[in-house]
Amino acid sequence: MDLGRGLGHLSYSTLVHAGDTWAEMKESLHTFVPDVKARVSPDQRFGVSLRISADSAKTLAASPGERAELRTFLDDNDLYVYTVNAFPYGPFKGDLVMERVYEPDWSTDDRVAYTNSVADILAEIAPADVSPSIQTAPLAFAPNVTDDDYVARFTTNLFLVVAHLVELEARTGRRVKLALEPEPACFLETTAETVAFFTERVYSPQGIAELARLAGLPLSEAEGAMRRYLGIVFDIGHQSVGFEDIPASLRSLVDAGIPIFKLQEAAALWVRDLTPALVPQLRVFTDTIYLSQTTMRQDGAVTKYLTLGDALDAFEANPVPTEIRTHFHVPVFLEELGPFVTTRFAVQQALQMHRETPLSDHLEIETYTWDVLPAHLKTGDITDYVTRELEFVRAELLDPRP
Repeated sequence: MDLGRGLGHLSYSTLVHAGDTWAEMKESLHTFVPDVKARVSPDQRFGVSLRISADSAKTLAASPGERAELRTFLDDNDLYVYTVNAFPYGPFKGDLVMERVYEPDWSTDDRVAYTNSVADILAEIAPADVSPSIQTAPLAFAPNVTDDDYVARFTTNLFLVVAHLVELEARTGRRVKLALEPEPACFLETTAETVAFFTERVYSPQGIAELARLAGLPLSEAEGAMRRYLGIVFDIGHQSVGFEDIPASLRSLVDAGIPIFKLQEAAALWVRDLTPALVPQLRVFTDTIYLSQTTMRQDGAVTKYLTLGDALDAFEANPVPTEIRTHFHVPVFLEELGPFVTTRFAVQQALQMHRETPLSDHLEIETYTWDVLPAHLKTGDITDYVTRELEFVRAELLDPRP
């Protein structure tokens, strides 16, 4: 939905109910989205954050009929697409996902071709008054980045997609934006690392010259094109896992001139004071198909683990005073989860900043973990859950409590 007041478009990630094939995605759109709209936006059009896997992109690209059917469904239900999640290339539900979610990474031709295909689809299905965004992976799973050649390869591939977006707008008049999403355990993890990559690689004279060559642009136009088409998704939950100061991180991106093409409202699980008695209750959250990157803080020192289970094993081997945050998306409307808390406060900090000076024109709630939440946290159905999240964020922006 368009929030007005320059606050941008707000919706929720259809990852929460989307399948991996286009047939599954289409069924989930028809099943859930109109009901959510009826609850939160009955009198105005409602934005959709669409999940398009590589399989779905192939189906849509090959079938003008499918694209026309999608546009008709959107129009008939007063819906519009303003952003696509093209982070997971392959399956994201049902099977074990873990670090496979980053494959193929940005060093591959497959990632380039997939992203370009999604951009072409978006240019056709998004309304004329929206510049849609594509959410994508943070370049690579960090352990796979073995040398500078790897970095150079995925940087060039990013520029190839930017060049495609330049050509796409010239051909269709539609601007599509590409947004990298930093995430724990990836090449782009912290906000400081993200600023460094953009400063040293993307906005460097060498980077601007490479884009100019690939896009056939004069140097005088290439830097503007880079900022016009390439930016980031700022996932508040991801950055909270690393104990970042969220307002400071957002200010650093603004100061560096890095566009925040999507501000993602997500909260992480947080244990202020981990004790041996809490470990069994926390292990309930380890039964998941996704990575649960975890940061442990002990006596001021921070240690990072790939999974919550690994972190708990380390704590049990050395049960000293410990604070822990883990990459498990939890409902943004909850401040407490039984004996645990959440990083909802960071979402509220970011939304306060956005309310005062809008940071992005695309906002999205991304709590995709409904199906893997412990049973005692599931109240109502997916529609109830999504509705509560949207109402919470909208209230924080439009009617904040004193």
